Amino acid sequence: MLTKIVRGAALALAIAFTANVSTASAETYQIDTKGAHAFIQFKIKHLGYSWLLGRFNTFDGTFELDEKNPETAEIDVTIETASVDTNHAERNKHLRSADFLDVSKWPTATFKSTKIETLGEGKAMMYGDFTLKGITKPISFEVSHIGGGDDPWGGYRQGFEGRTELQIADYSMMNLGPASATVEIYMSIEGIRQ
Repeated sequence: MLTKIVRGAALALAIAFTANVSTASAETYQIDTKGAHAFIQFKIKHLGYSWLLGRFNTFDGTFELDEKNPETAEIDVTIETASVDTNHAERNKHLRSADFLDVSKWPTATFKSTKIETLGEGKAMMYGDFTLKGITKPISFEVSHIGGGDDPWGGYRQGFEGRTELQIADYSMMNLGPASATVEIYMSIEGIRQ
């Protein structure tokens, strides 16, 4: 389920499609995990009866964004798989095992964008390579620009969100049955211009 990652978060998300950013060329943004203004979350059905929610507490990344050419945006995100958190210690332990994330063997998951298609009205499709448990798959998700501008501390920020769905079987994870074959990923990313 962690395959959500990265989506992200991936995170990556966004980046790429705003026409209201305020730079004339590509600039680097650091994802604001220090201030806890970025999130990679997931949900997956439990037996088809309810939703199990979780997140990754530790990840980092940057994105490059050019206001005049948003389709050239790029993002790189690295997630520490052991930081998976579902608010339940035993379940977290199981998710870190070889049945799912196998964190002792694969301590990180990564996402690197490969292409962005602007859709207008602050939306874009982001394509990239997501690697989890040593398995790399192309993924895509729609991202939306939330806003951007000066912050109270003299910095400049951009914020995006994105959603996608992943098949857990694609990353050699335990079969949880047909109701739980798909994990939904949600990312909210705020970057600080460097």
